[in-house]
Amino acid sequence: MKFNRCVLQKVSKNMLAVLMLIATIGFAVSGFTIVPGFGLVLALPVSALSLYFFGVHLNDQCEIDLSAH
Repeated sequence: MKFNRCVLQKVSKNMLAVLMLIATIGFAVSGFTIVPGFGLVLALPVSALSLYFFGVHLNDQCEIDLSAH
């Protein structure tokens, strides 16, 4: 059960990060083509959220502890 919970957490974390990265690319493209400036303003916070989700740590049960052998 612990394995399934960790896999679901990792998959959902990475899916959110990838979806926000795709949204960032979409906002940036629209900022250059359709609505100059506004799309770029929206792309900045979404890209920050994407980077946050890529780097977020899971709970202690799912993290790999490299210091303990």
